[in-house]
Formats: sequence, C-alpha cells, structure tokens
Amino acid sequence: MAFTRGMGGFLRRMLPECGLTAAPKSFLPLYETARSMSSSKLFIGGLSWETKDETLEAAFSSYGVVTEAKIITDRDTGRSRGFGFVSFTSDQDAEAALQAMDGRELGGRTVRVDYATERGSGFSGASGRFGAGDRGRQDDSN
Repeated sequence: MAFTRGMGGFLRRMLPECGLTAAPKSFLPLYETARSMSSSKLFIGGLSWETKDETLEAAFSSYGVVTEAKIITDRDTGRSRGFGFVSFTSDQDAEAALQAMDGRELGGRTVRVDYATERGSGFSGASGRFGAGDRGRQDDSN
C-alpha cells in the first residue's frame, strides 16, 4: 500500500511539472488505483516551533472532519520537532486538504503536506544485526 500511495503522490507532483493539468488517459488506471488506496492521515512538515495541536486542527478542519491533529515533540525537551500529523475521517477529505494546504503558509512558515507513511522497524544497521561491528575483535585483557 505504501508503494501505491507513493506513486499517487509522485504522479500528482509530476503532472504540473510536465505541463499537464490532468493525467493522460494512459496513466489514469495507475493514478486512480494509487489515489483510491491513499490514506486519510497526512504528514505536515515545516511547521513553526510555536504551532500547537489546536492550531493545526483549526487550519485543516475546513477541508473535512479532523479526527486527530498532533504535533510531534522531542521526548526530552518537549519542544516541537517541526512536523505533525492530521487524520481525517475520509480519504477524500485528506486529499482535499493535501491539495489546498501543500506549499501554503501556516504560522509564518511554508508547510509541506503529504500522505503519512508507515514507519520502518526502527533499526537499519548495515548488517541488520546489533553488534555486527564487533565481530573479529579480540579481547586483549586476558
């Protein structure tokens, strides 16, 4: 599903760059499939440090029913990390908000809006294992 969401976003961004206002008919099946599988949760990046959950919800609520608006904060300091998420009750509301708010100003900053993607497993070391860099070391303390 992440692939189709990504393809939908890619096609949506590429159409204007190619001088097109709509997808060519040959792209429509792929575009519509990707669009129909899109999420109702949006990623909002480039937020000002002062933006609060309530401000985010108010900015996006005119495009549909917002079920959650959350600014992500640093766990140690509690300060905003400059991004957040907005969830809608429907994919259509999320699409409308994405189209309207991407590249717009919010709190004095231009924000980037895209579909939220699932987070990875959390560890992506070169070998995929903890301690792999220690192989082959000898303990000289003996």
